[in-house]
Amino acid sequence: MPKRPKVPPQRLVRTLDRVRAGLARLHRSSAPGNIALLELGIGAWTTAALYSAARLGIADELASGPARAAEVAARVGADPDGVYRLMRALASRGVFAQRTDGSFALTRIGAALRSDTEGSLRDAVLFIGHPIRWADWGHLEHSVRTGQTAFADLHGSSFFDYLAHDPEFAEVFNRAMTANSSLADEVALAQYDFTGFRLIADVGGGHGSVLATILRSAPSARGVLFDLPAVVANAAPTFTAAGVADRVTIRGGSFMESVPEGADAYVVKNIIHDWQDEDAVRILRNIRTAVADGGKLVLLEMVLPERADSFLGLMVDLEMLVAVGGRERTRAEYANLLQRSGFRLTRVLDTVTPLSIIEAEPA
Repeated sequence: MPKRPKVPPQRLVRTLDRVRAGLARLHRSSAPGNIALLELGIGAWTTAALYSAARLGIADELASGPARAAEVAARVGADPDGVYRLMRALASRGVFAQRTDGSFALTRIGAALRSDTEGSLRDAVLFIGHPIRWADWGHLEHSVRTGQTAFADLHGSSFFDYLAHDPEFAEVFNRAMTANSSLADEVALAQYDFTGFRLIADVGGGHGSVLATILRSAPSARGVLFDLPAVVANAAPTFTAAGVADRVTIRGGSFMESVPEGADAYVVKNIIHDWQDEDAVRILRNIRTAVADGGKLVLLEMVLPERADSFLGLMVDLEMLVAVGGRERTRAEYANLLQRSGFRLTRVLDTVTPLSIIEAEPA
């Protein structure tokens, strides 16, 4: 069985988060207000720089060691001066390190921009900085004024319907979701003990990375992967690579209509936040109808603080507003949603990732 990734203790991570947030507040409060505002305002430029570096593969070119910008430019087929200025700007943000001899080296942050490393977020950056996403966020005011998604207003269809008609963008999105999953799956799921379950259903599980991770940790359990037929059609290699293919059934369908019956654990990761309350309740009620006696519901979602702090989820909540029409929720909001669906929230487990594990059981 693959080893669990080594991660720092949760208490240490939370302490470091508070320290970083405190330092950021100190910086903003000590700088003149207009300067602090300008630094926030040019955040989009950093995104554009990261996207360009990801498209060019600059981090991959530094994987073997430091190099001058002109060397990198020759390898990627770009303008030497432009590449130098891009790398220098990203060095100012800690992505690269500019050495005294003029060469650039990868930092810990820059290593995550490589395409071939564990925990790479290059594909996530390629989604965040995609031209379609620029247009979405440039239309944020529409969503704030109307409560409707900027995406539908711009493209004439919902986000998920649009994916079916733009294969290139759908591939970018799917790769980004896989990258985000690899960031959190092993670490977050290690916080929950799945060994006592007989049958685990992963609802909306995509290509199966979450279910594969769970089944490696629960060798006596069987699994059911459930998602749209076009999505699960490509899932088999995930389970084969994980060595759990003989314990998995793959089923296609819509969780808006029904889900596979009889599992004693239903795992739902980053699905409920895609939907407003009425649709979320519909999904959860379908699971409530299907769950075996004594079964559990396990949601993996960001749980917002009751008051604003530096938590990443508060900006992701705006992404939900702009793109898909869903929302991130607080613990109290999840408790209410679950109660309306026939469940009772039993506990919320924080993890060292932005995701929390929300456990519920039939009421």
